[in-house]
Amino acid sequence: MRLACLNSIIAIALIAGSVAITNAADSTSDRPNILFCFADDWGWPHAGVYGDPVVKTPAFDRLAKEGVLFNHAFISSPSCTPSRNAVLTGQQFFRLGTGANLYGALDVKHPTFVNLLEEAGYQTGHWRKAWGPGKFAEGGYKSHPCGKQQNFTQFVTGRDSSKPFCFWFGTSDPHRGYKKGTGLQSGMNIDKVPVPDFYPDVEEVRSDIADYYFEVQRWDSDVMAALKLLQEAGELENTIVVMSGDHGMPFPRCKGNLYDWGSRVPLAIRWGKEIPNPGRTVTDFVSTTDLAPTFLEAAGIDVPEAMSGRSLVSILKSEKDGRLEADRNAVVYGRERHTDCQQDSDDGYPSRAIRTDDYLYVRNYAPHRWPAGTPNYATAYKKNAWLGDCDNGPTKSYLWANRDSSPMMQRLYQLNFGKRPADELYVLADDPNQVKNLANDPKFASIKSKIADQLTGALIQLNDPRETNAAIKFDDYPYTGGVPTYPGDEAVDLYRDDR
Repeated sequence: MRLACLNSIIAIALIAGSVAITNAADSTSDRPNILFCFADDWGWPHAGVYGDPVVKTPAFDRLAKEGVLFNHAFISSPSCTPSRNAVLTGQQFFRLGTGANLYGALDVKHPTFVNLLEEAGYQTGHWRKAWGPGKFAEGGYKSHPCGKQQNFTQFVTGRDSSKPFCFWFGTSDPHRGYKKGTGLQSGMNIDKVPVPDFYPDVEEVRSDIADYYFEVQRWDSDVMAALKLLQEAGELENTIVVMSGDHGMPFPRCKGNLYDWGSRVPLAIRWGKEIPNPGRTVTDFVSTTDLAPTFLEAAGIDVPEAMSGRSLVSILKSEKDGRLEADRNAVVYGRERHTDCQQDSDDGYPSRAIRTDDYLYVRNYAPHRWPAGTPNYATAYKKNAWLGDCDNGPTKSYLWANRDSSPMMQRLYQLNFGKRPADELYVLADDPNQVKNLANDPKFASIKSKIADQLTGALIQLNDPRETNAAIKFDDYPYTGGVPTYPGDEAVDLYRDDR
């Protein structure tokens, strides 16, 4: 599969993330603590420091001011389990077998930063959602892959202060469901909520986004409390604090999608005096797979060669902003099965993407399938599955209820839920929300060919079964989770404009 094009690819590893190397840091008694703050369904650009005019994120903004803000951070896969597996292992999701799918297991054969830190004497723990969803025992784990479950106050006050720690500070915010109207009731001006080009700019959608903002703010306040606790314990300056999310917001064409609104995430890192010239903004393309090797290098632990991510320590310790490492000029990511929601089978929607400064190219391996799941809930393979790769909510229901009300709504419905071609190419200068596919425009034929070859070469370098001769098993792994179902005509008709 496309192996012949490898000879025309230059420096593929520079695009995909080079093989990690053993670091030279010494293991000392003052190794840094690690506080990894990871939200559920929090995507870019929903933070004050990124310019969002409504959502308030003082904790995230503080970390950016006192550390480094990353402007081009992307996940490995815009689905909870594979995204979190990739973070833990420092590997792209498609290298993790059943772990590439939602509700997939994580095989103990893959080294994780938590396990390696434990072996080096770190105390570990987690609070609320960390790894998963899934059953960790199915991967061979006898206990949770992220350490003991406990709240952060218990962990800090009860730990052995002579040892460094690594704590996964998780949450289920801002995952749906939401209490409708919480954003407006909290005082947000929903008229100022930015609405992307693939939604109608109506009050129902703006209010729904504001409800999402409400939970983002609740998450941010939890992180601020954790920072205060660290500061009071005298540990803040010797702690690497990372704050990010596992993928984009739980809305149509966001979560589960390879466009920026689904796969680009906020990322800020604070590390006390180890970060010179704090307040810098970095434009290098980075992946959440880079976090595991970053933690290990900072702790003075050898980074396993299996980790495809690249440490960010050199970026953190630089005094410069902007583009620091010239080879970090692109990032690759993708998806396999999210939920069990196709029309005639339990298969997923396999896709891969490459994002550069100027372009987003998406390759859909099975364009005959539904990218957000079948709309035909009455005859779906999984009983009553309704656009099952998109969480139910007001924006989804509004698009559905009004899908035939006007040519504009027909177009928006198709953008969010219609079938997609095998190739998608977006020119970001003119189309930042990625709604105008130019893959078949003759003016961009050479650009599409070049960037498609870049993606192929990077995936071959990373041993992606979709681009090598390896067996493709992603659709064969069992799925044990649920799927969004049709709520009934009465519930959906509440969102009709002509009611």
